Amino acid sequence: MRIALGIEYDGRAFCGWQAQPSGRSVQDALEAAIGRMAGEKVRLHAAGRTDAGVHACQQVAHFDTGARRPVTAWVRGVNSFLPEGVAVLWAREMDDRFHARFSATARHYRYLLLNHPVRSAILAGRVGWHHAPLDVEAMREAGSYVLGEHDFSSFRSSECQAASPVKRMTRFEIVREGDLLRLDVSAGGFLHHMVRNLTGALIHIGKGAAQPAWMAELLAARDRTIAPPTFMPDGLYFAGVSYPADFGIASEPAFRHYLV
Repeated sequence: MRIALGIEYDGRAFCGWQAQPSGRSVQDALEAAIGRMAGEKVRLHAAGRTDAGVHACQQVAHFDTGARRPVTAWVRGVNSFLPEGVAVLWAREMDDRFHARFSATARHYRYLLLNHPVRSAILAGRVGWHHAPLDVEAMREAGSYVLGEHDFSSFRSSECQAASPVKRMTRFEIVREGDLLRLDVSAGGFLHHMVRNLTGALIHIGKGAAQPAWMAELLAARDRTIAPPTFMPDGLYFAGVSYPADFGIASEPAFRHYLV
């Protein structure tokens, strides 16, 4: 039987999604908990990997098992074995056509940025922070250059294992609510550190260090060394995954907690 899960986690408690020898990843915690419920070892396959410190509102993963359990057991039962920083939100039985990664048609990310002279203690680890005023209109204009299909090599980590740097960006929106900026991006797939690197370039433009058209120049250069440093992971959330309608999984980002 193939089971799909919707998963939420606070990335501060983990060394990222992918299983590690240390056993401190989100995948490690979930596989251990699911294995206890199933009575057998399981292997999770996720829609996308996240780095240390990156959160998820709606990660999707699947596993195969010979165990027969009520669907509620894969939620409440598994959650009883999980640390507080990760929780299963829902579970569904799927046929073997479904694959959490390869069936996905789009991934969605949200970055929350506190734009205030003083950092927040309450929101530490949950939002990024920049102290100087930012020109949101300039950032929006810069974002318009990344919509569509481009080679994102200038925003790609040297550790990225993707077969191609070419991705199609379908959504790029920036909204300001008081001192908080919300960046929503969607694409068929993302490169390693791509959203954090784009965020760094946007902040560089927003603080007046470059004009919005500089974003187009960065894309055209295909050179990571000329772009700003990778921005902090604190405010980055894996917000959801889109799948073909026949799989019955909601296709829009899901935010249960107002901003995230």
